[in-house]
Amino acid sequence: MENAGTLYACDVSARRLERMRTRLSRAGVNNVRALALESEEDSRLHRHRGAMDAVLVDAPCTGSGTLRRNPDMKWRSWDLATLTRQQSSILSAAAKLVRPGGRLVYATCSLLAAENEDIVHAFLAGHTDFAAQSAVAALAARGIFVPGAESPAGHLQVLPHRHRTDGFFAALLRREGRSQL
Repeated sequence: MENAGTLYACDVSARRLERMRTRLSRAGVNNVRALALESEEDSRLHRHRGAMDAVLVDAPCTGSGTLRRNPDMKWRSWDLATLTRQQSSILSAAAKLVRPGGRLVYATCSLLAAENEDIVHAFLAGHTDFAAQSAVAALAARGIFVPGAESPAGHLQVLPHRHRTDGFFAALLRREGRSQL
């Protein structure tokens, strides 16, 4: 974006947003507005409904994709049902911000289908004004190639054993036609 336009960074953790400012400054980025939210339904988001060209949801997750560099996490206990409800709620709230023709990206550092494909599938079933697009093709159109990273559904799925990185998932969803806000 070359510091044109406005980026909004939203999180329920003001501390994470503050740490982001240092990285943005180092990168020379000065068009980001940080909003510490109470929840994904924070009233300050209402004025942006249907106005965003693109929204990235970096969803809270188990982090199972980082297991190779955080092996102690295998001993952690996760309430997957609560986590997936939260992921679905955040994705649905974020969808309200996307303008018709805009894009919504849902991303996790999880390898679990329950946090990835299942969330996207349920979202698309309930939000018929959105359609999945190939995340890998969208990256390739920008000159970024990730061989072997396209899932059967067209999502980006980076795997530790294949790509020598942490595991990562991203689904690209496009809002079509009329809004169902």
